[in-house]
Amino acid sequence: MTDMIRAKQLLPGHSICLCRGDEVITDDGRGISPMMKLIAEGRDLKGFSCADLIVGKAAAMLFVKAGVVCVHGETMSTAGRDFLQSHGVPCTWGTLTERIIDRQGKDTCPMEKTVADISDFEAGYEALKAKVAELRAKNN
Repeated sequence: MTDMIRAKQLLPGHSICLCRGDEVITDDGRGISPMMKLIAEGRDLKGFSCADLIVGKAAAMLFVKAGVVCVHGETMSTAGRDFLQSHGVPCTWGTLTERIIDRQGKDTCPMEKTVADISDFEAGYEALKAKVAELRAKNN
């Protein structure tokens, strides 16, 4: 069984599942928070395959930064797909959508807006860190 097949099989009940050989990482956090946390912790994710509930450009940038080699999104935006493909990361999806919407279902996801005009994944990561900090400060 490939790492990607395993990640997809283990995804139900979680928001993200990463597999590499015998290693399995799952998380139930919302949005990009699981990947932001793993990257901040310095986890070595090179060579992992990932299945995720929602993959937009923001998540795609984090996957590329982390060295993930294959991505499946139950829902994936065209911008997420295009970013992954432009970096040589094979990807599949259940539903391909024009954009990722916010949690209220009314507008584009703020993380997607943050990286919309950014093409470098390192710059994207820094912008996402700043946006997450801004939103946390606003909610506290």
